[in-house]
Amino acid sequence: MSKDASAKRPYQHIASRAVHAGEHQPQTGFRPTTTPIYATSSFGYAAMDEADAVFAGAVDGYVYSRHGNPTVRALELAVADLEGAGDALAVGSGMAAITLALLNDVQAGDHVLAATDLYGATTNLIEQVFGSLGVTATRVDARNRAAMAEHRPRAFVVETISNPLLRVADLPALVEIAKAHRCRVIVDNTFASPLLVNPLRLGVDTVIHSTTKYLAGHGDVTGGVVAASASRIADMRELLKLVGPITGPFDAWLTLRGIKTLPLRMERQCDNAAALADFLAQHPRVARVHYPGRTDIGSAAAMFNDHRRGGLVAFEIKDAGQEDVFRVFEAMRLCTPATSLGDVYTLVLYPPMSTHRGMADDDRHAMGIADGLVRVSVGIEDIRDITADFDQALAAR
Repeated sequence: MSKDASAKRPYQHIASRAVHAGEHQPQTGFRPTTTPIYATSSFGYAAMDEADAVFAGAVDGYVYSRHGNPTVRALELAVADLEGAGDALAVGSGMAAITLALLNDVQAGDHVLAATDLYGATTNLIEQVFGSLGVTATRVDARNRAAMAEHRPRAFVVETISNPLLRVADLPALVEIAKAHRCRVIVDNTFASPLLVNPLRLGVDTVIHSTTKYLAGHGDVTGGVVAASASRIADMRELLKLVGPITGPFDAWLTLRGIKTLPLRMERQCDNAAALADFLAQHPRVARVHYPGRTDIGSAAAMFNDHRRGGLVAFEIKDAGQEDVFRVFEAMRLCTPATSLGDVYTLVLYPPMSTHRGMADDDRHAMGIADGLVRVSVGIEDIRDITADFDQALAAR
């Protein structure tokens, strides 16, 4: 360390040195090959005129990480690019993403249509939280165009591939009906990922993802993202500043890292899922298999970017109830009984216990969620090991 460098420092004593030593290194010509983790809550400027312009929004920049962070911004730009969006907004969870999207579109007195087989927490959010704010809601089968046309909603919420029965929504048809009634269409594209379907290019208004799932992909992040036009995201960003469900720079960095391998992971997961669905369809203990790649999805097939139909499979164990499903889960050696999906690991889930736990049995059965239903998020392991594990676990008594 040169004497000149030491002399330029504006401190002499140990307490000041502990706070400031090593900080604010001068910039040189280098550039990091990956986006750094900007683990800071605030940002300073040498020139106060520049700081004032950033605060005013006259120039791009960062002042406080609730308002924006460079690592988080890199993730937002990546998702916007993948979805073909004008912009994107990263938040702390998938539920935060759907909440911001709805707050931006509906208010007291508005009516919302919710697809019948939405993720249970999304349905509860719409009916309970937004219901308490004066928003009414109706559940409809997203495949029933006539039923949808009867309503005059402000917004329609649907999943590209539904949870947990993996039904595919015909988004172009839904958009056609919605536009006729000036209805916003909000699509949860988590199960498809931007690799399989890009709803915004089909005329959808807002796309959300739980980045916890396929985008991050390694079971180590909780996050969400909203993608839409630049003007819609600008409005939601103002909501974000007030409500505050931000994501942290480390989670954003992990998600950004996960996205780099998304095409490789998704290809393997989809191919494994198709093979597992074929295997289960022939298994003597399986009554029914739900997988978009095994059913004719009609004109909705044109939405997909290639022939692949996702990395999730659902199946019904013959004459099974909760205890039978639990016995199968406990017998598994490779696959893991756990919540979430989209990880590199193969995960199994019992919807009546988890995603649709709060639903009355009659309502759940009416939706088609049988007592023996199992949802599988297929990982990137060798398919021979995956099928062998299901084979031996299904043999458990």
